[in-house]
Amino acid sequence: MSWPRPVPLVGDTTSAAERRAEPTAWRFDEGERAALYSVIAARRDIRRFRPDPLDPAVLRRLLGAAHAAPSVGHSQPWRFVLVTDPAIRECAAVIAERERLRQAGLLAEDASRRMLDLKLDGIREAPIGIVVCCDRRVEATGVLGRATFPDADLWSCVLAIENLWLSARSEGLGLGWVTLFPPRELAALVELPAGVETLGWLCLGWPDERPPAPGLERAGWSRRLPLDAVILNERWPGAGPKPPESHLRAPEPAAIVTARDESDLLLTPPGSLGALDQSLERLGALGILQVPEAILVLAAADHPVASHGVSTYPTEVTREVFQASVARESLGAAAAGAVGMRLVLVDAGINGGPIGGTLICRPRGRRGDLVHEDALDSLDLNQLIGFGRQVGLECCEPIVAIGELGIGNTTVAAALASILLELDPLESVGLGAGGDAATLERKVHVVRAAVERARRGPAADGRDPRLALAAVGGPELAVLTGVVLGVAGRGGAVILDGFATALAALCAVRIEPAVTAHLIAGQRSREQGHRAVLDELGLEPLLDLRLRAGEGVGAVFATQLLLTALRTREASGRVVPG
Repeated sequence: MSWPRPVPLVGDTTSAAERRAEPTAWRFDEGERAALYSVIAARRDIRRFRPDPLDPAVLRRLLGAAHAAPSVGHSQPWRFVLVTDPAIRECAAVIAERERLRQAGLLAEDASRRMLDLKLDGIREAPIGIVVCCDRRVEATGVLGRATFPDADLWSCVLAIENLWLSARSEGLGLGWVTLFPPRELAALVELPAGVETLGWLCLGWPDERPPAPGLERAGWSRRLPLDAVILNERWPGAGPKPPESHLRAPEPAAIVTARDESDLLLTPPGSLGALDQSLERLGALGILQVPEAILVLAAADHPVASHGVSTYPTEVTREVFQASVARESLGAAAAGAVGMRLVLVDAGINGGPIGGTLICRPRGRRGDLVHEDALDSLDLNQLIGFGRQVGLECCEPIVAIGELGIGNTTVAAALASILLELDPLESVGLGAGGDAATLERKVHVVRAAVERARRGPAADGRDPRLALAAVGGPELAVLTGVVLGVAGRGGAVILDGFATALAALCAVRIEPAVTAHLIAGQRSREQGHRAVLDELGLEPLLDLRLRAGEGVGAVFATQLLLTALRTREASGRVVPG
């Protein structure tokens, strides 16, 4: 049944249907657009001013335009010190003149003389001086967007200056930006506190010149580059060999937007299901709109590194739990059965003979303990990844949850994370299932030794995941890397379980970056390095239950949550489009 669309009293009142019907409806009319481009083209750096005063209302409008500039994390770090005191302006003019002479002295003789011929400020003539400041006293990590680009607050202040500059030009006023100041001297002149930095002095007033072109261009100092000279396509030319061509493509923008449009038709506020909505829209972009079938692929292997005492369980447990999985009685198999998921089991190298009722792909070459030898040889690695890829391609279900089983594999995962993400072992090693302080200490020692050995070889920089997998990985992780590649290759979604499966997904992404669009993090486990891997993948986990189970249990729980959410959407009322 369709219901009237609830229209919010605040914020965006348009619907996805309206925006889809007329994507250009937000633009201004032709005359307004032409006026904007005219103002941009006519903006000039003015140096000569009339002494006539400014209307306070006009000044207020200009400062309001500057204050409307975009800012990183909506931090609004700009501050405007308005200066009309003749004594302060005279001091500023002297500082600028002194700096002009100093900078001219750094140039070749001809360039120095040409610089001295230029008028570079109007500090004394302009009726108002504005010292633009950036209040940087908030830690970068406390402002959204500055943790990655700490100077983005300064860029925000530059955008405020540009807003002021353009609005001044539209009012017929002139503005000149003067940076001929040692920052500390200008800051001291207007008594800025520590942590507040200046971006220079703006001269504002009625212009006593009306230049048709930029001043330095008219003076023969430089010319504007052709537009095509500053436009680069895809990457910097000549920067090195091109990256390998990807055989996978992420969903097209139209598919992503269509999935979001479908969400907007639900009788609920957009984003009402939080992280679930994001995951459902990711499924929708992959064409998974109705409740699909799902499958759990569980890969298992033993690891020679277990001989170093990194686990509190004997290696025989891997075989026992996997045999229980064949009987559908292990925790992972039981979880899958409880929600009607098909189960595929892969024996990727369990000690002893092959286990019946499973797919078998076991390494044939020598396997190392990570500390002294590589985990796998390259032939086995390629065979395992290829086998896993075929499994992923042949799974007919749109949603594939992946899990792993193997005593010692949290140590393998920690070593692999340390290589791929350049982590110290103290950042990647966790307790594992049932571990204690002594076990943790042994694991850190083993992982450190394994990483140091691997970094002396081909896997040193961690950029090639195949080299890292061969050096410190495990057979089940290689198989799951292939499974992820195969599922993504046919357009399906992969639900990740714990630390080890996230690393398999990271290896797949390093091989084919478009794989990321097919991943959903089912959970975040208690393993210390798991969060760092999910952060690298840009994934927010659906569940955080402190699970230690492995075996795909968390991925199954998350899959059931997704299926329930899809059923909820199917049963929910729809609004009338428009």
